[in-house]
Amino acid sequence: MESREAGIERLYPKIWGRMSARYYYLHQLRKQLERVISLYVRHSPHQLIADYGCGNKPYEPLFAPFVEQYIGLDLAYNTKADVIVDPKGIIDMPNETVGFVLSTQVLEHVEDPKAYLKEAHRILANDGNLILSTHGYWMFHPDPTDFWRWTSTGLKKVVQEAGFEVVYFEGILGRSSMGLQLFQDGILFKLPKFARPILSIIMQPLIIFFDKIIGSKSRNEDACTFILVAKKV
Repeated sequence: MESREAGIERLYPKIWGRMSARYYYLHQLRKQLERVISLYVRHSPHQLIADYGCGNKPYEPLFAPFVEQYIGLDLAYNTKADVIVDPKGIIDMPNETVGFVLSTQVLEHVEDPKAYLKEAHRILANDGNLILSTHGYWMFHPDPTDFWRWTSTGLKKVVQEAGFEVVYFEGILGRSSMGLQLFQDGILFKLPKFARPILSIIMQPLIIFFDKIIGSKSRNEDACTFILVAKKV
């Protein structure tokens, strides 16, 4: 995951720029993470957060001001990792070490989601929280692999079976807006690079409009991406 765009581009994308095709989606993802921080992190007694599959730590600027230590967990090839995850998925940390495990857009890339979640459960303190986002609908994007997509009920099921209680669950981009996002992406990569922002400027307002008119219940059932907070039980 080290190949992800730098934090500033991912957190604050511009409508005319490298991340223009993800402009609205990335804004919504950041807003959801900020909401989770305000509800679960800002006033928590836990002061250690582990970014599990950290890549280049794009979300560290959001979380770091509210904890004493932000550490990255990843495979040995990632030079930005503070703690190594071995090829079998075992984290080089003792049990019940951290207050939060953060997992953003990683679960779809791991070979064994159940084992991944079990390791998150192992290193969390007894009343710790998993903060996780992953895809419902999305284009194929290997980094270096891409294995999974979830329905809302399927994601809750796999998380609960790993020993968690889901206490917060929200969808980002409902069915119609995500359909437009996929339509945009289906055309986008056939265009020369200089023309891609032009298509984004046309499509992104439509994606925003259709996302605004959909109800939250529908979005939470059927979405591009789901974000959840799950308490260790």
